[in-house]
Amino acid sequence: MPDSALTQELRDTDDEYRRLYEEHQDCERRLDELRDKFSLSEADELAVKHIKRHKLFLKDRMEEIARSRQTAGATA
Repeated sequence: MPDSALTQELRDTDDEYRRLYEEHQDCERRLDELRDKFSLSEADELAVKHIKRHKLFLKDRMEEIARSRQTAGATA
């Protein structure tokens, strides 16, 4: 996820975007913790898949918000 001026502005001004961003960062931290394990149990592997899927959902929603903001800015 690029850290552009728009993403910084959205984190500062848009509550939903900020919540999604923080949740996305939390997913990244959780994945890092799982990656640091010597070996993953079956439950850990399922958790990794779930976290990755959720992280992608969050990213898609943040990109949707950013596109919407860009479009609104272009028409204003």
